[in-house]
Amino acid sequence: MSTAELLKGAAELFADEVVTSAHVRHLDLPLAAGRFALITLDNGLDHTKPTTFGPKSLANLNAAIDQVEQEAAEGSIIGVGLTGKPFIFAVGADLKGVELLKRHEDALAIGKGGHDVFKRLSGLAVPTFAYYNGAAMGGGVEVGLHCSYRTVSSAVPAFSLPEVFLGLVPGWGGCTLLPNLIGADRAVTVIVENSLNQNRQLKGRQVFELGIADAIFEGADFLEQSLTWTAAVLKGEIAVQRAEIDRGEPWDAAVARGRAIADAKVHGAAPAAYRALDIVAAAKDGDLQAGFDAEDRALADLIMGGELRSGIYAFNLVQKRAKRPVGAPDRSLARPVTKVGVVGAGLMASQLALLFLRRLEVPVVLTDIDQARIDRGVGYVHGEIDKLLDKGRINQDKSNRLKALVSGVLDKAEGFADADFIIEAVFEEMTVKQQVFAEVEAVAPAHAILATNTSSLSVSEMASKLKHPERVVGFHFFNPVAILPLLEIVRGEQTDDASLATAFAVAKQLRKTAVLVKDAPAFVVNRILTRFMGEIQNVIDEGTPVVVAERAVEPLGLPMSPLVLLELVGPAIGLHVSETLNGSFPDRFTVSPNLKAVVEAGKRGFYVYDSGRPELDPEVAALLVQGDVVLTEEQTRARVLDAVAEEIGLMLAEGVVAEAQDVDLCLITGAGWPFHLGGITPYLDREGVSERVNGKPFLAAGVASVPA
Repeated sequence: MSTAELLKGAAELFADEVVTSAHVRHLDLPLAAGRFALITLDNGLDHTKPTTFGPKSLANLNAAIDQVEQEAAEGSIIGVGLTGKPFIFAVGADLKGVELLKRHEDALAIGKGGHDVFKRLSGLAVPTFAYYNGAAMGGGVEVGLHCSYRTVSSAVPAFSLPEVFLGLVPGWGGCTLLPNLIGADRAVTVIVENSLNQNRQLKGRQVFELGIADAIFEGADFLEQSLTWTAAVLKGEIAVQRAEIDRGEPWDAAVARGRAIADAKVHGAAPAAYRALDIVAAAKDGDLQAGFDAEDRALADLIMGGELRSGIYAFNLVQKRAKRPVGAPDRSLARPVTKVGVVGAGLMASQLALLFLRRLEVPVVLTDIDQARIDRGVGYVHGEIDKLLDKGRINQDKSNRLKALVSGVLDKAEGFADADFIIEAVFEEMTVKQQVFAEVEAVAPAHAILATNTSSLSVSEMASKLKHPERVVGFHFFNPVAILPLLEIVRGEQTDDASLATAFAVAKQLRKTAVLVKDAPAFVVNRILTRFMGEIQNVIDEGTPVVVAERAVEPLGLPMSPLVLLELVGPAIGLHVSETLNGSFPDRFTVSPNLKAVVEAGKRGFYVYDSGRPELDPEVAALLVQGDVVLTEEQTRARVLDAVAEEIGLMLAEGVVAEAQDVDLCLITGAGWPFHLGGITPYLDREGVSERVNGKPFLAAGVASVPA
């Protein structure tokens, strides 16, 4: 089947494609080098709607190449360039089209169609040039790899091959061409390591330093400079030097390094990284067509697998659902926030003060029970601002301005009399928090929002003794505050729409992913994690060895094992949350006597790291009192997953969040749950756990799976 027929068939499946044009214009190069054809990729929309490659878009590029191929053969042009619209080069395949594919042969056609178009650029009778003028990802990077030469703008903010992150492989030449261009080790960094590190992006300078681009120019006159450079290359005045690729042992070592990274990140639970590395390994002999064929097969297999569908589902949650929080009141009800108060000056409160300061750039005032604590809190914020200055992230003027905006006072009346938004981050004890809010309400203006960073306590109960409980809202951040995007916004029984709308508006200014949750014990993330961890703990208490219990959940590919996570959270906090939930749901949430013993002994966790790897602390091992019921890894995994599926089913029935999608969004952005799982519910559906426990899947067919 011809490329045109392949793309025509694919286009019929994808009626809603945002089509990218490939405009050809001609110009006379500088230095009297000759006539040149420049192809510009443009979907006709501004930079907020990046250019993508669906089947019609590929057909347009194919038609443009038909034209320049003929001109090159006739000798009427001496070269061909490829660039993008302002700020965007191209960001790869249109995932909305991939979601629609139901058959392996259709998925294979997408891979083959992309290859057939892109590789024509390397087969023209004249040299070809890619000018990476803006963001380039996936297929956008790959189309440039098929060109003879590449330049990059120093202003490029994001450049990556993110496919492995989503559950695919760079399948339009990336796995084959990139290692042959820059060497296997650097290619493994871009294809696997960066992808599995939360889709880490390269900047323009890094693209050049890695050898992906042959030249780098400033953003302001990037295209003009690139064309002058092109003319010099074509006239032989500039000879492009590229490092020789070592195809010996270092190539094999690079692939082995990639496998170790994949093992550490996904524990063999997600196939994409391993398929990509197989292709990189095979690319060692330089047989490009064999590599392209392997990419086609891998793409088709992965498109028809659960990991990619879960990855796309997760991507849509984070990119779309997160931007339009379900249940948030009309934003016009939100009140302006011109000053923020923070009750407490400990580590969490200081992190919050820094975040509000950096994002809102309004006065932020901390209070605490003594001046020494306040001074430490303000000192922490100043220290973090100094770090930003040292790294060049802010200039001296901005540093001075931010430092001047943060202050601390002992007297709440002095600090909060004109504050619009006051958040408490004090000890997780109901009576303490009620007392704090009573003191704040007495001195704060009538319109001020009173927010609590509680992780598990009832917001309604906290507000119950106030004269105006309608302005109290839960505002639960996740630690570390600067890194984890989730913000659980909790509506108390009497919280009014204006207060809630203001909370959501502030969350947006803070650049957080806000999810509306009901005022239920431990809200979403902590409730699910506590049930998950609690079942692991139960199995250990009953007699299963710690190592077996930990290994049991490795197939989920979580970012860390349960007991390492417990160490990060802090055993005392984990115990406190389990006690809170045990008080609310004693039939499902237990309080582990072994965890209690670990906390009472003052241990920071179950492990020591003397060998560089986690090993059970002998002192903790001596504390453990276990029964004689020993489960296998499979039995343990089933116990844990059944418990989680039951808890999520109950939470949805209670209306803790609007839909299962919100549970997944919370786990991805608040607990680092893997994209390749799509959160948790697609995995539970795929493994048949949802059906077994609740009698039905959480998600409809096609939402995070291949359409029926």
